[in-house]
Amino acid sequence: MYVCSCFAVTDKQIAEHAANGACTPRQIASATKAGTDCGSCVRTIQGLLGRGTCPRRELLEKGRAAATVLAPDAALTRAA
Repeated sequence: MYVCSCFAVTDKQIAEHAANGACTPRQIASATKAGTDCGSCVRTIQGLLGRGTCPRRELLEKGRAAATVLAPDAALTRAA
């Protein structure tokens, strides 16, 4: 079934990207563009992704500060 009619993205494609590590609608959008035009499919994408395991979510639930999780890579900071 088509989830995003704007970019012809199916539920199977979303499942594939989720199996490969995409765990947020934003990550799905980066991979497929789904949810970036009219936005009507974002809630459907959220529903398909569910509340499964997501590395960032797991770290936040364990009590680590968001700043620690989202901190830039030191090697990238030095390169800039």
